[in-house]
Amino acid sequence: MTFSMAASHSRGKFAQDKIFGASAAANKAAAQFGKDKVVNATIGALLDDNEKLVCLSVVERVFRNLPTPEIINYAPIAGLPEFLEAVVEEACADNKPDAYIQAVATAGGSGVIHHTIWNYSEMGDTILTADWYWGPYKVLADALGRKLSTFQLFNEQQGFNIQSFEAKTREILAKQDSAVILLNTPAHNPTGYSLTDGEWDQVLDALKACAKDESKRIVLMVDIAYIDYAGERNASRAFVRKFSALPANILVILAYSMSKGYTVYGQRTGAMIGISSHKDVITEFGDINQYLSRATWSNINRGCMRLLATIYSDPSLRAEIQQERAKYYQLIQERAQVFTREAREVNLGMLPFRAGFFLSLPSDNPDAVCEKLHDDNIFAVPLAKGVRIAVCAVPTAKIAGMAAKIKKAMDAIK
Repeated sequence: MTFSMAASHSRGKFAQDKIFGASAAANKAAAQFGKDKVVNATIGALLDDNEKLVCLSVVERVFRNLPTPEIINYAPIAGLPEFLEAVVEEACADNKPDAYIQAVATAGGSGVIHHTIWNYSEMGDTILTADWYWGPYKVLADALGRKLSTFQLFNEQQGFNIQSFEAKTREILAKQDSAVILLNTPAHNPTGYSLTDGEWDQVLDALKACAKDESKRIVLMVDIAYIDYAGERNASRAFVRKFSALPANILVILAYSMSKGYTVYGQRTGAMIGISSHKDVITEFGDINQYLSRATWSNINRGCMRLLATIYSDPSLRAEIQQERAKYYQLIQERAQVFTREAREVNLGMLPFRAGFFLSLPSDNPDAVCEKLHDDNIFAVPLAKGVRIAVCAVPTAKIAGMAAKIKKAMDAIK
């Protein structure tokens, strides 16, 4: 028996991150064969067509010119007031709901997920998300003593499976007093799917029906990490207005991250934005999440909070960053269009892509497919139900021909 010093709740836990593992394998191949001969479709970051990591020019300019104290000093635990005000505007645009709203700064989008799970579910509770999901959702649930269950994301028509969503939500509420739901949209990681306006109505109707039992609590965390690459600014945020006048026992939390929209991945800056029809719920939201921040990471990156507040307070800077994002949104869309067209030509099955950094291909044996792709120096990420392709990171010239090679690999391992 292995000797352990760990507490019982931590013993035996370890994480093998397939994303970083696949990326490391791609980098090793690039060093061996040359970068031009390797397709690295693993990276969840925006690369230009020269495979250079993108930093939005306005972000770099403003960040480099911040006064030194604004970079190195402590920040308030809840976040800089100017940041908290600006991040709500950034997340909602012209679609702010008629509700009580409050933001709390977090260590990236992951910090929002951590706080949501810990503060709004009990030990041993089951958390709900889609069956196509970002792997760290499960890691966070497990680490915090919860279980992760899934509903089927797609129905037979390749639209949102509202029947599965509602059935799983009711199943969880039959066994426990609260349901924490993690819903990644728009520009879902890993499929690139975005809920339609009508699908949002179905989701909220289902949750309102469940909330008629006033003894139950429903917390819907909407992961909007990729919202700035999901289409026109206001159109991609239109669903936020639907969170007006919800029942008091439904709390919506927007998980906002600066990683993608501001291209500052490693600076770990984000915010959780609480939306409720009940003032007490939002007062509590600010109190308990600020408290948990103090107990987890104390405060977060002051420089990045000042960066967002500075850009958002200046209409010319705001216009500049939105124009630059639009350019890269179009670049990713063009890459995805090439892949989608070629996938159709070779009869390669893929899930519906609307926008975002990734698209996904169903497979019964994703690990074997990804291993087989190494023969062609193509590196992708194996998921539980398929293969994830990071179109955000693959230059347009290398997208051409990928679908045929993936189809060949899938046929070979059947």
